[in-house]
Amino acid sequence: MRAHFCLSLLFPLLCIAAASGQQPASPALEPLPQTHPPSRTIQLNVVVSTQSGPLVAGLQQKDFTVLDNNVPQTITSFRSLNGSQEPIEVLLLLDSVNTPYEAVARERIGVDKFLRANNGRLAYPTQLAISTDKGVRLERGFSLDGNALAPVADHAMTGLRMDPLSTGVYGAMQRFQTSINAFHQVMAYAATLPGRKLLLWISPGWPLFSGPEIQINGAKQNSFFSLIVSISTLLRQADITVYNVNPLGAAEPLEQTFRYEEFLKGVASPKGIRVANLGLQVIAIHNGGLVLSSRDISGLLARCVADAGAYYSVSFEPPPAERPDVYHPLNVTIAQPGLTARTSTGYYAQP
Repeated sequence: MRAHFCLSLLFPLLCIAAASGQQPASPALEPLPQTHPPSRTIQLNVVVSTQSGPLVAGLQQKDFTVLDNNVPQTITSFRSLNGSQEPIEVLLLLDSVNTPYEAVARERIGVDKFLRANNGRLAYPTQLAISTDKGVRLERGFSLDGNALAPVADHAMTGLRMDPLSTGVYGAMQRFQTSINAFHQVMAYAATLPGRKLLLWISPGWPLFSGPEIQINGAKQNSFFSLIVSISTLLRQADITVYNVNPLGAAEPLEQTFRYEEFLKGVASPKGIRVANLGLQVIAIHNGGLVLSSRDISGLLARCVADAGAYYSVSFEPPPAERPDVYHPLNVTIAQPGLTARTSTGYYAQP
């Protein structure tokens, strides 16, 4: 696993044809901690559901087939788990950088409803975080008391987006850089926590740069590829699952809501990399999480957390790669008809 994201290189990698020749400064970022010695073992969290949506528990190892590059693998470890068998923590992040100010009031109500549900008894220890143009601010520590967290969240969201970033291309660049820096901060923090972590990022997502006028300098494509490899590897090894909860719902045009799907193909090499390959929604899907959009924010958050109520830990040992960072697409199939599995969509193999 790479020791850091090299995110401070991000904006020098981009050649964006804009009217303004200015680019926002790219702050230096601290290296991410190593979670444990590198290992070729691939461990996957697999969520199995019916076509209508409910999660399925109680399956056995024989029901699973892991396909690595479309080749069936020998499963070396298998566990059927629920939220009480492994330590699980939830990071609930409120994104004030990319969320329109008019959506904040609805977001506040939805978050309050989620925290106070079930008489305020949260399923897992939960901590609040706020992403602003000044960075990420953690609110207190982890708590199972949603009634205690609710007023903290309400206070934290008061006044959000009162000082918005610039508009236009330059503003979008600022939001993208700020969001990637925030993502780095949260990953660095989450990687130090024990057990499995669910990161619930409430946001429409950060800007998806793409098109002929937005390019990555050919000489720097390798650095951007290393960034993507680092993110993928860290999330898997630190046992972090990313969820994108879009609070705009029907207020956002469908073409904008699902635009991220254009960039879901796994990045196998530096050639042809697009900045949008690093979108929040793309990261969540590749990571085995969910991308959800609705005004029912409380319901979406509850659906994300429910993933930890019934899932499977599956491991296999891939052979060494001939060179570093060889992309391997992953797929898990279930023998029983009518069931689908959701997990990481790929990984980068090492020698």
